[in-house]
Amino acid sequence: MNNFIWVDEAAKQWDEQADKWHSNSKEMWETGSRKDIIPFLIKHLQPESSLCDLGCGDGYASYKLAANGYHVTGVDLSEQMLDKANERAKDTTAKFLKADISRVPVESNSFDASMAINSLEWTENPLAVLHEMKRIVKKDGLICIAILGPTAMPRINSYRRLYGEKVICNTMMPWELGKLAEESGLIKMDEIGVYKRGADKLPLENLSLDLKQALTFMWVFMFQNK
Repeated sequence: MNNFIWVDEAAKQWDEQADKWHSNSKEMWETGSRKDIIPFLIKHLQPESSLCDLGCGDGYASYKLAANGYHVTGVDLSEQMLDKANERAKDTTAKFLKADISRVPVESNSFDASMAINSLEWTENPLAVLHEMKRIVKKDGLICIAILGPTAMPRINSYRRLYGEKVICNTMMPWELGKLAEESGLIKMDEIGVYKRGADKLPLENLSLDLKQALTFMWVFMFQNK
């Protein structure tokens, strides 16, 4: 599957998911699995920073950040998602681009920060996206990436790779992303876990990092671009 075919198929699948995603996104960001991400970002961002939201979907995070005074550009393949994003954020300064997140049509060093929340894994080449995030972010800028935990159910979308099939899901372990980032010249500044239901009742402070990650639905990294 060449890149253009892969991009077209990914866009088609996300177009088909747009209505379902849109019906759930507010709950995810406000009270669900993504509720801690905006506060985590704001803790590290300078006021009025510029930020690129890669794989922005229906734009809820872009909308929330723009409403807090940040200058946000969302990027997604799906026209259906972007239609919903533009409608949702119409009263903010957020803007949106239709593009492959491994080839963002902006100049290098355009943003103070970039983020990819559960989107890096849904690409043909996650490393290419990581390098693109480095390219578009200024030196010493921030890169926030969230990926699925080892037993998160959406990982089933990558199962057919075991049959040698091309899949639109390149799941990786949190430690693998950490190594990719380190070997790409990024410096880890912070990280948080979003734990699976019930795991937060365990004595997590006594566990090693790899065991903590094993209990998560999602692991969120903050890197600095060097």
